[in-house]
Amino acid sequence: MDEATFKALHEDVTIDLTTTGRTTGQPRRIEIWLLSVQGRLFITGTPGPRDWLANLISDPKCIIHLKQRVHADLEAHAGLVTDPELRKRVLLSDEATWYRNQGDTLDDLLNDAPLVEITLTNP
Repeated sequence: MDEATFKALHEDVTIDLTTTGRTTGQPRRIEIWLLSVQGRLFITGTPGPRDWLANLISDPKCIIHLKQRVHADLEAHAGLVTDPELRKRVLLSDEATWYRNQGDTLDDLLNDAPLVEITLTNP
């Protein structure tokens, strides 16, 4: 991966994410935020059901679409983050400040916020 793509992956927050629909099997593309926390990539949200999360649980393969400084489609794998210490580290990071300011308590976020770690399959 070239330096510009690496930098965009870790600094350009707004991306598109393509998952495979769990019932249709069709590609589903949404705009979402990608968080880089201590060099690792995560997607989270406020507590509540999320189609993108249900799709990733059904089929963890996904595509990260960079669309700001660099345009690139990166194949990836999403893993559900259940470890309480890692969840806390990510959700308390500066990168996740917006989520903590949406009215949910920290306990609600730690217990119920969707959180996946993204690993590129062909870096």
